[in-house]
Amino acid sequence: MQIGSFLEIVTFISAILTVLLILLQQRGASLGAGFGSSGELYTTRRGLEKSLYIATIVFSVIFVLSILGLLLLPS
Repeated sequence: MQIGSFLEIVTFISAILTVLLILLQQRGASLGAGFGSSGELYTTRRGLEKSLYIATIVFSVIFVLSILGLLLLPS
């Protein structure tokens, strides 16, 4: 398997996982949040919410790095 095809697979999988992880996060789900007036106080992330947040960051970084790798590979 060549490095280019490996990076394409990594890019595809990380893109799908990033989208799914973003959709799984529930932040400001009330109707007022859609209009910018969410009355929530600042709360810290705990448990599963924190794990989803960290996984989203990790897969986003993997996605960006794989795109950069594909750009820098000679065609």
